[in-house]
Amino acid sequence: MNLGIVIVLITAFGYLSNMLNWRYLNYGVIRFLYYIGALVHETSHAVLCVLTGAKIKEFVVFSEQPHVVHAKSKLPFLGELLISAAPIAGGLLFLFLVNHYLLGNYFVPPQVANWHDWKSVIAAPLKFLLQINLLQWQSWVMVLLLFNVGAMLGPSTQDLKNVWPMLILLLFVNYPPLAEAGLAALGLIMANIVLQIVAILLLSVVRLV
Repeated sequence: MNLGIVIVLITAFGYLSNMLNWRYLNYGVIRFLYYIGALVHETSHAVLCVLTGAKIKEFVVFSEQPHVVHAKSKLPFLGELLISAAPIAGGLLFLFLVNHYLLGNYFVPPQVANWHDWKSVIAAPLKFLLQINLLQWQSWVMVLLLFNVGAMLGPSTQDLKNVWPMLILLLFVNYPPLAEAGLAALGLIMANIVLQIVAILLLSVVRLV
């Protein structure tokens, strides 16, 4: 699967995840978790701004529209792409560190057996969810983190607009190591969406009762 397609899918599913949160799960705890994701997301942008020589003009997390405003990167084209895609790497790194140091590698990240096969891509988040055991505190930590993973990992539509010429080129770039990392991020967001749908259905049942 080419890199451009992976980035577009991560963005689309991340948008869907955030939409489900704000429309159907707009509770205080979910908003709090959203800001954890937003902090990781915007910090990832900011770190790549510093690394690529783009001066940060504004850094906002705790608002309805978290964002980073920055000057142009000193690395033409590539710098802007790295800044825009930074939340994918930053979010994965954050979750890896939490899983490794806090949860003792309790979870195995989503792994796509054959990234050319859509069935493998869809199966990856389901296999990840099967690791959850609600009798273990580690699972509750991961479940709570998953509810904001769409905000954490997914580049915004504005991020894509900033680099659309490079994104078009990436539609033709096939680089397995980066594609596999991107598919791991996509798997986490898809797992998140499954959890959101389950939560929405349970809340609907409770309201009916």
